[in-house]
Amino acid sequence: MKRIENEKGAVLYVKMFGSFSMIYQGNSLLGSKGGETQFSSLMQILLHNREKGVSREMLEEVLFGDRDITNVHHTLRTVIYNAKKRLEKAGLPKVNYITMKQGIVCWTKEITVIEDAWEFDRLCKAAQKAKEKEEKLKFLLDACYCYSGEFLSMCSRSLWVAAEARRYQSQFCSCVETAASILREKQEYIEMEKLGKYAAGIVPFSEWETVTLEALCAMGRYEEASKLYADTIERYFEEQGLRPSKKLLDYLDRLGEDLEHSRGTLDVIQSELEDKAAYSGAYICSYPVFKEIYQIVMLFGKRSPKPSLLMLCTIVDSKGNPMKEGEQLEKLSKRLEKAICGSIRRSDVVNRYGKGQYLVLLLNSEKKECTAIQKRINDQFLIGRQRTGIDFSVNCVGEKTKNDAFSNKF
Repeated sequence: MKRIENEKGAVLYVKMFGSFSMIYQGNSLLGSKGGETQFSSLMQILLHNREKGVSREMLEEVLFGDRDITNVHHTLRTVIYNAKKRLEKAGLPKVNYITMKQGIVCWTKEITVIEDAWEFDRLCKAAQKAKEKEEKLKFLLDACYCYSGEFLSMCSRSLWVAAEARRYQSQFCSCVETAASILREKQEYIEMEKLGKYAAGIVPFSEWETVTLEALCAMGRYEEASKLYADTIERYFEEQGLRPSKKLLDYLDRLGEDLEHSRGTLDVIQSELEDKAAYSGAYICSYPVFKEIYQIVMLFGKRSPKPSLLMLCTIVDSKGNPMKEGEQLEKLSKRLEKAICGSIRRSDVVNRYGKGQYLVLLLNSEKKECTAIQKRINDQFLIGRQRTGIDFSVNCVGEKTKNDAFSNKF
């Protein structure tokens, strides 16, 4: 936020995006207790609604909720009185910081407040009114970079905070989309790349990586685009257990088809194609790559002397039900991955499909071989009197209905 001072030097800088802070003359008014305290809750709603104020009833709901308080009006007056004393002790000019008139509680107009959320709103409105594209773009970009995180993210349980958080995130997304469209039209790809990276960092898993990918491809930086392409899929599938939307996957696939490389010799190209890491064990890949390999195997399956098998390994509890959440599941998943990779051939393909689930593509394998593989996986996965186990399901590649499915549950 741009820092300004009025004649009295009384300017209170308030941060609402991400964490909450109140800074006056370089000092924090929250001290070490910057979390959800009664003082913080009071200041958040008052400072954010300083233009029209807040009704006494709403303040009481925000501060006390369903608590059984005999005289809630008296309790509110006490909270406000204590807040005034704290503000005065913090060094703010001695004025009547908080007033109440006709049931409306207001913040004083004698102390200037500079709030990032208000600044964001101002920039969005300015962008809407701007007639020239250059001016519009400037306001849009300023608004995007003003938004530094979810509105009061630590207080999302409060209804008024949650509503504002949704509104601000929606506005931010709209600003990014419009700014990216103008940058694309102006072919300002460096700024477009910067915007895409920023948006993806501020609102993770919202598909803003596509903005960066488009900019990188437009600038001919195909290797960087290719790496971002792979990293994006990896992050969505592996780290968060989320699946990118069909829209994002289709977009990434189109970009992947458009990636170009500089001219090279066959030996150099072949060297790049040979990923030595793939030869250290079974090939572990993201779901889109796994899907492409599966479709290739399905196309050429009739030429193979042996069929290929698709196996799904699911971690189950002592009752045979799939495990869904928890730190233990993550530890068991890593152990299962190690057990699978230590039980199959280097030519087989593995994908972590979801939490506690792995897909295995067994190339040129028969069902009797699959039984032996499952036994090896179990032997490596089970430790001592472990009550969890693995449920195995197997289909032949290309078949839409199960022809063989069985379970080992311990």
